Amino acid sequence: QLQLVESGGGLVQPGGSLRLSCAAYGFTLDSYAVGWFRQAPGKEQEGVSSISNSGDITYYADSVKDRFTISRDNAKNTVYLQMTSLKPEDTAVYYCAADYGYYSALIPYEYDYWGQGTQVTVSS
Repeated sequence: QLQLVESGGGLVQPGGSLRLSCAAYGFTLDSYAVGWFRQAPGKEQEGVSSISNSGDITYYADSVKDRFTISRDNAKNTVYLQMTSLKPEDTAVYYCAADYGYYSALIPYEYDYWGQGTQVTVSS
């Protein structure tokens, strides 16, 4: 069964950090670009960050630039999103998605596989 599984979400205080993981099962992630998206209650889905299949290209939305870092370990079939200086407005369900090929912009319909999401809550 082909699937992506996110983990690492939770409750954190403002200014804190979390690292999300996105592990692939049933397929080899190194042939896929990966994106992170998030959706807060009552808001539209937002593209957060993306990384090429080799890891040499990364992209960040302005809202997370200089605070979040995307990386990947293809040997572990996993992509990570390190989140620092978290703000209440970062509260959302975070999803990872995989798109076959070298690199993909954060356009949801272009992605082939999606995880089930992990909740991130930033609150004091």
